[in-house]
Amino acid sequence: MTDTQLSEIPALGRLYAGALGSAAKSRLSPSKSTGALPADRHVVRGASVNLARLTEFQHLVLHSATDYLPTGYVHTFAFPVAMSLMAREDFPLPLLGMVHLRNEVQHLRPIHYGEPLTVTAWAENLGGHRAGTQVELVAEVTVEADGGPETVWRGRSTYLAKGVFLPKIDRPEKSAVRAEFVPPLPTALWRLGSDAGRSYARVSGDFNPIHLSRLSAKALGMKQSLAHGMYLASRVVADAVQSHEGPFQWSIDFESPVFLPATVAVAITDDNEASGSWAGATFTGWNPRSHRRHFTGSVTPLDSAAGSSGFSAAAQA
Repeated sequence: MTDTQLSEIPALGRLYAGALGSAAKSRLSPSKSTGALPADRHVVRGASVNLARLTEFQHLVLHSATDYLPTGYVHTFAFPVAMSLMAREDFPLPLLGMVHLRNEVQHLRPIHYGEPLTVTAWAENLGGHRAGTQVELVAEVTVEADGGPETVWRGRSTYLAKGVFLPKIDRPEKSAVRAEFVPPLPTALWRLGSDAGRSYARVSGDFNPIHLSRLSAKALGMKQSLAHGMYLASRVVADAVQSHEGPFQWSIDFESPVFLPATVAVAITDDNEASGSWAGATFTGWNPRSHRRHFTGSVTPLDSAAGSSGFSAAAQA
């Protein structure tokens, strides 16, 4: 795998504009995808955090204002580099309309906003899904240390190109019926207005049309606009981690979209050890009227030595 050096963190707006142009072009002259992922990584070295945008992000997800980056913000910072891979002409899946399925993250130490960050992203594990084709985007954030580059954050995101079935990629057999979800007692109720997608887009740069308005979402096959998965993840993980400062890891599975406006019931259960020390938390979010589950996940402390072992195998969605 070779590296492609980018001069700066890409602007998501330009990537989405390019994707719209590519989508229009493909309708006029459909291309035949080889079904192969790009064989190189995209790298941005020594990138700086925008302090004003960080503060706005912290305020939006109700995270306490500190000099250290919320784990959800690090994803937001690294995401455009991963997205620049998806925007390439040789990427086998269309960028627009991608459905966010899952995240796995290792946050290996507190990251100060003033540290220059190097972001490396690549794609892997192109595979069949009962509803289309899925792919995993991996991002790694490092800083320069005395002993060389130090990895401070890793993230793996799984996306689905719904309705896209590539040749030579097998679809899994129909999955077993999930057990009925019985909602627990909520610990919070989130009330999200119709502008929640636009608000998160302004602080994250993620102007995917499915999040911005009913009209732009309908143009991409959605019945109305929906909340960003990473807004939901950033907010619930910030609540679950609270003041814990050691290395930790978290994962989240998105089961159904949150169409805006919405009320989301959330339950966070702390898993404290007998000694009283923090042992992590589990969380879930659902529609309090229909009892349809939107997401579920967990946060656990991470042994810094274990952080070098990589990710667990991604679950088949």
